[in-house]
Amino acid sequence: MKQIVTSGRRKQSIARAVLSEGKGHITINTMNLEQYTPELARLKVQEPLLLAGDAAKKVDIAVTVNGGGIITQADAMRLAVARALVQYSPKLKETYLDYDRHLLVADIRVKESAKPNHHGQARARTQTSYR
Repeated sequence: MKQIVTSGRRKQSIARAVLSEGKGHITINTMNLEQYTPELARLKVQEPLLLAGDAAKKVDIAVTVNGGGIITQADAMRLAVARALVQYSPKLKETYLDYDRHLLVADIRVKESAKPNHHGQARARTQTSYR
């Protein structure tokens, strides 16, 4: 079997997952998944693996992620890993969609860009005085 390469995005975070046959090792930026902190982010990444069951134990997944914050990186990795597992085992698609649609469909919301003359805020109007 050749490698499966997928990607996931969330806000400014971009994650790339490379899935290949193996023994169930998952690495994030060359770090083992068990060592990844904080715990909440680790649990987010483990969701698609737990739902996959035995299919996740037959493959190795190497994830590289950069940009954004810790939680958005975890969301991007979760998306990339789930997409890779669905390509490896298509019957997982229904399981993932029933559990959480965002395992396979990206959340496209991003921060609204700042507007000129608004002191860094996207929508707030500048204060005016009439006296």
